[in-house]
Amino acid sequence: MRVIAGSAKRLILQAPDDKVRPTTDRTKETLFNIIANEIYGATILDLFAGSGALGIEALSRGASEVCFCDNYKNSIDCIRINLEHTKLIEKARIFKYDYVEALSNFAKEKMKFQVIFLDPPYNKGLQQEAIKLIHQYDLLTDDGIIVVESDLKTDLTQEAWPDYKVYKMKKYKKNKFTFIQKEVD
Repeated sequence: MRVIAGSAKRLILQAPDDKVRPTTDRTKETLFNIIANEIYGATILDLFAGSGALGIEALSRGASEVCFCDNYKNSIDCIRINLEHTKLIEKARIFKYDYVEALSNFAKEKMKFQVIFLDPPYNKGLQQEAIKLIHQYDLLTDDGIIVVESDLKTDLTQEAWPDYKVYKMKKYKKNKFTFIQKEVD
């Protein structure tokens, strides 16, 4: 696993352990080609961050700040190591929170994000619940996007977040990315 482009290009990233399913380099490269125009100067949330690879890729490509959040201590330690290795730690905030607590705290801080990466453990319904809370707390900017990584069978029901819409989906062999944005009148 490595950084694909930007200031930390080609640097190798560590993964916390076998409990974390890192996004492959090829999949990550395709994802960032799709959202390239959304990254530079953006404030980003990497929720269920794992190794931090998605947020670190965004920082390497010019994001202004990334908030990394994971509830697993090994992931938090790994994110910190990866950020120090890539020399991107000064643009990062790292939180060891459950996603519910994290989203509630961001709402209390009145934070908003241009890009939110959601890559929770598959098949537990966490994507749907996280999007519902992001919607409830109004954490996405009007021009922002949510990028959800899930297995191919995951169906994201928009009834829980009526002001958002799925505008694109990219499928791979075992997983997919779903791109969500606000409905703007």
